Amino acid sequence: MGLPRPILLKRLANELQRCSGYIGSNITFDPGIAEFPVEITVFMSNIPAYAKISDRIVTVKDHRYRLIINEEYPFEKPRAKWETPIFHPNIMPPEDGGYVCIKSLDVWSFGSTLLSFIKSIEHLVENPNAFNPFGMDSCMEASRFYLENEAKINASVSFGGQ
Repeated sequence: MGLPRPILLKRLANELQRCSGYIGSNITFDPGIAEFPVEITVFMSNIPAYAKISDRIVTVKDHRYRLIINEEYPFEKPRAKWETPIFHPNIMPPEDGGYVCIKSLDVWSFGSTLLSFIKSIEHLVENPNAFNPFGMDSCMEASRFYLENEAKINASVSFGGQ
C-alpha cells in the first residue's frame, strides 16, 4: 500500500522541482493528468564513460536513461533503464535491457529522493565498480576492461634525501 494518490503526486511534484534546479532544465509535471508509471527521461552531458561501438571501445560524454516511478513510490524504489550505448560493468547496454545496478537502489527507503538517485547515477557513470559487475557478458567484459586499464600508482620511500 503506497501513499494516498494526492500526497504521492505532491511529493513527486516537489522532488521533480528540486531535480529541475539541479539539472538546470524545467521538468514538466502536471499532477492533474499524471498516470503511473511516471517516466522521466534524463539526459547527462559532459560525463565521460565508454561505449562499445562496432567492437571498438570509444569515449562517450552524452547519456540518456529513463527513470521509472510506480504508484508504490517512495516505498518502492524507482527503476532506471539506460537508452544510449555504454560499456560499463554496472549498467547494461540498451540491447541487454539497460538496467542500472546502483547501491542507492539497494538501500532505498522512504526518505530517499529522486535527486539523490540522479546524483548517484551520475557518480556511478564516472566511477564504475568493476569488482561488482552485472552477470551479463557485456558487463563482465567491461569489468575486465576497467580492471586491466585502471589507474596505477607506484611510490617509493627514501631516507636521508637519497
